[in-house]
Amino acid sequence: MKKYYNFENLECWRQARDLAVDIHRLSCSEFINGDLVISEGLRKSANSVMSLIAQGEVLGNDGEFVKHLQSAKASAAALSSNLIISREIGYLAEGTFLDYQDKTTHVTSLIGGLINAIKKNKE
Repeated sequence: MKKYYNFENLECWRQARDLAVDIHRLSCSEFINGDLVISEGLRKSANSVMSLIAQGEVLGNDGEFVKHLQSAKASAAALSSNLIISREIGYLAEGTFLDYQDKTTHVTSLIGGLINAIKKNKE
């Protein structure tokens, strides 16, 4: 893949950044902030999605980029799991949970689309 961009221009990175900011604010909320395991799990998984996209892009190698993007998708799954447990133990109302799950699913889809584009470009 020719490099006419940097990670900050990738839509999946921008959406992951916005999600990480939202998750950080959520994790500092009155209900979650006292639970260090949950708040740290949410923050770490959300930050990991964004960071892995950036790390993979700067390597300049399509194969490594795809591996990092796949790891970013795995981190998004970890975020989703953390959101589920947050809902189950009563930290998140159903509507709030669904909003964050939708955002997480959207980021995951964008990453998947980029993976497919990179693979298709190599054919």
